[in-house]
Amino acid sequence: MRLTEELQRHVAQEQSLFRAQLLREDLARLSKLRELARASADVAAYKKKAFRLGWTPGDLRTHELHAPLDVLLDTVYAYETGATGEEQEARIVAAWHALHRIRMERLVGCLSTPVPKPTE
Repeated sequence: MRLTEELQRHVAQEQSLFRAQLLREDLARLSKLRELARASADVAAYKKKAFRLGWTPGDLRTHELHAPLDVLLDTVYAYETGATGEEQEARIVAAWHALHRIRMERLVGCLSTPVPKPTE
């Protein structure tokens, strides 16, 4: 899968130990996602398990990622059940980037100190 190869290249080039660890964790999630897609009887069973792969710490905020994660899950399931090819690979990469952007916004947001809104 092109996304897996892309993330592996990023791990090999990453200077930050923190970012490299996040990438390795994402690679493990993608591997589990692919296994689940191949082993699940249907898409509903797959999604039920796939939403609980630790997308956020303890999956406590995973519900905030529902829309982009759902798209990624659909694209990976389709890929693993026969919809291969460059077009499908591009869909997976696009879905991943959308999910990753929103997930990082949530992660950074929960780590930052809230700043009071200006009064005027």
